[in-house]
Amino acid sequence: MFDRLVAYLDSVRARDPAPRSRAEILLYPGVWALAFHRIAHWLFGGQLYFLARLVNHLSRWLTAIDIHPGAKIGRNLFIDHGFTVIGETAEIGDNVTIYQCVTLGGTNPTNGQGGKRHPTLEDDVIIGSGAQIIGPITIGKRARVGANAVVTDDVPEGATMIGLKARSTLVPAETWLREFIPYGTPCDEPCEPAVERVQQLEDQVAMLRAEIEALKQGAPFAPMAAVGSEGPDASSRKRSAKR
Repeated sequence: MFDRLVAYLDSVRARDPAPRSRAEILLYPGVWALAFHRIAHWLFGGQLYFLARLVNHLSRWLTAIDIHPGAKIGRNLFIDHGFTVIGETAEIGDNVTIYQCVTLGGTNPTNGQGGKRHPTLEDDVIIGSGAQIIGPITIGKRARVGANAVVTDDVPEGATMIGLKARSTLVPAETWLREFIPYGTPCDEPCEPAVERVQQLEDQVAMLRAEIEALKQGAPFAPMAAVGSEGPDASSRKRSAKR
């Protein structure tokens, strides 16, 4: 049991450079919430539902993390900072990382019956802060969900999802060789290939405005003058040069 605890603390330290020792990690609310959940889940499995809920409420009061006793959680779950809600039928695999203010929420059954209502997170998933994962969907292995994304559909293995409603970044999964991306959101690599296209559209709008102003004044219009003699992509290239 001691070896498993040490392995768990080391797994947290591998994903969070802040702690200086294993003892410091023992003060993390996510660690305490997981420990309380193990007890509550054992009671829930023994049909001691009131006691399981009692442990759950104590854990929520101490850690600001609400994990339903019925949720199934694998090894090495790391909940960073807290303020997270995990529903009754949620299932979480091994080595999953969840940042603050995440909800693994359920759908309301129209027939009033229970059943699978909450998400399934497979191994090595990373959920960014503020993300909302709703319904009985599956987040595939090594998938990343960016901050504040809202996910209501299945996510394929290795995909990175961003936005509201979440969409894939369309970055090939095989290009992501790193085992861990903080907050599930790539920062250095371009995850929005449409940025250049948006800049081109902005240049075209500026050119059209200049043409309209020229027509109003009755003056001849030089199309390239509106966006510079270097062409529509000049501002984009200049911005890249500044970087």
